[in-house]
Amino acid sequence: MFRKLLNSLTTPAAIVLSAAITFPSFATIVEFETSHGNFKINLHDETTPVTVTNFLSYVNEGSYNATIVHRNAYTQTGENFVIQGGGFRFDGDLVAIETSPAIMNEPLYSNVVGTIAMAKGSNVNSATSQWFISLKDNSFLDSTANGAFTVFGEVVEDGMTTIAAIAATPRCNLGGAFNEIPMPNYVCTDGGAGAENFVKIISVTISDSTINSATSLSPVMNTQLSQDNPPLGNDVIKSSSDGGGSFTWLMLSLFGMLSLFRKVSNS
Repeated sequence: MFRKLLNSLTTPAAIVLSAAITFPSFATIVEFETSHGNFKINLHDETTPVTVTNFLSYVNEGSYNATIVHRNAYTQTGENFVIQGGGFRFDGDLVAIETSPAIMNEPLYSNVVGTIAMAKGSNVNSATSQWFISLKDNSFLDSTANGAFTVFGEVVEDGMTTIAAIAATPRCNLGGAFNEIPMPNYVCTDGGAGAENFVKIISVTISDSTINSATSLSPVMNTQLSQDNPPLGNDVIKSSSDGGGSFTWLMLSLFGMLSLFRKVSNS
């Protein structure tokens, strides 16, 4: 049911209509149970309806259960940047999850600390299942030139404590999409990693189905949509595929004096 509804919301006409009508909402707050603790996300279901409907379709079908956080990115100066998940699970090997058709972009809010946004590929309207949580002010991702990444919720209550614990997990470079993968209790040169050596998303479930719970939030608006040039560098977003399934990589280019950030992949 959710997939059919999602497909009906991914056309340009549906995006235009979203400004005039209220889309159905299946939840406002979801809870992530992880190997490092739990955290809750309050979704902007009424203001980013296409993105939230897409996200909740994966939640309701259990697609995020038993997945991993596959990216723990730092800036070039060593600051925490983002954690990223929603794309892979470990089943002896790292494998991509099944995804639905890509959705239209809804860049209404700013990518500030504690927000959750959709990662995507080279097409601005190419987000599928992967999400990332900003660990710092990443408002440079708001601009059209930088892809205008859609923020669709924010971490609430004491959830950033869990996010910080995940961000503090040592990383390994397993190559390709997994060059900044957090791996607890593991020596990167050892080989033979097991399920206990990944940051696991055990489950993502609806914890509050109150449609208007987001009214208590004060999200920062995206004010950069009219900008043709990025304030802190340029986004380069590439697509790639593997034998186990297609996936996309989101990467931040490093340009001269503006090379402040490491790559962030949508893998």
